[in-house]
Amino acid sequence: MTDRGHFPRSAGTQGVPPTRQAYNPAMFDRLAPMIFVLIWSSSFIATRAGLRDLSPLWFIAVRMTICAAVLAAVVVLAGRASKLTAMAWLHSAVAGVLTQAVMLSTAHVAMTRIQAAPVALIQTLHPLMTAVLAWPLLGERLRAPQWIGLALGTAGVLLAAGLTALRSQAELDGVLLITAGVTAMTCGTLYYRRYCRDVPVLEGTAAQFIASSIACLLAASLLETPRLTMSTSAIASIAWNAGPVSLGGMALYFLMLRRGAAARVTANFYLVPGIASLLAWALLNEALSPLTIAGLVVSSIGCWLVGRRPGLGARAG
Repeated sequence: MTDRGHFPRSAGTQGVPPTRQAYNPAMFDRLAPMIFVLIWSSSFIATRAGLRDLSPLWFIAVRMTICAAVLAAVVVLAGRASKLTAMAWLHSAVAGVLTQAVMLSTAHVAMTRIQAAPVALIQTLHPLMTAVLAWPLLGERLRAPQWIGLALGTAGVLLAAGLTALRSQAELDGVLLITAGVTAMTCGTLYYRRYCRDVPVLEGTAAQFIASSIACLLAASLLETPRLTMSTSAIASIAWNAGPVSLGGMALYFLMLRRGAAARVTANFYLVPGIASLLAWALLNEALSPLTIAGLVVSSIGCWLVGRRPGLGARAG
């Protein structure tokens, strides 16, 4: 009997090293949240730059259409278009429209009325909504420190975004829009956890973007007069948001959902405002008010409390 972890050598295999493990789940669990936060934070800066030359709904429609075309071509060329059942395509389409089309469209419109930092802060309501609903719908329970963390994260949002909404009607409308988008993303996240966890990632993501593209094109055509100036910054903004953010970031988000509880995965959104605000301050010259900074600190502490242990948010037995 050989030692554990070693392969017996034979005439046909002598001198051939054992195959190395190509995928390290523990490494993925450590690195994926950090990469996702950086990618998602950068999207606020790219979007603010692009909105100078593009109307918000057409911006997101172009972005979703590019993603849909790329993924549809990959799926067809790989011969995997028939791998999904009709029901799997439908479930993926619903999750995609909620988490991408609705959420991103409202965020883009909101950013024409308020700065990037408050928008990022309001999006951190997503973990609280997800945690509250994941318990009765998915059986994912949180422990006391996690609830404290969620409460702190929400307090950070209210600290900064609440006063932002009181400054003017336009900013109030922006806050309400992004809140509606966050609600849609929460519903889409829970829907994905319930119906799409076993759907192949490539085909499922393609279905999400195709449905999102159709929804965004319809919304832009019906609700907005197009303003499309293809400047260098606009092209760069679309390219970044369509590539690393949408194709990379959202794929990473759904991969994390497949491996972890919904509340723990969405807690990463509490870190986004801090990174987004610093980038907006450094690159777009957006001011950081004392209340915004206080909100970022409180929200970041909340994120640490929710996600500091790998076993949190385990499914109830």
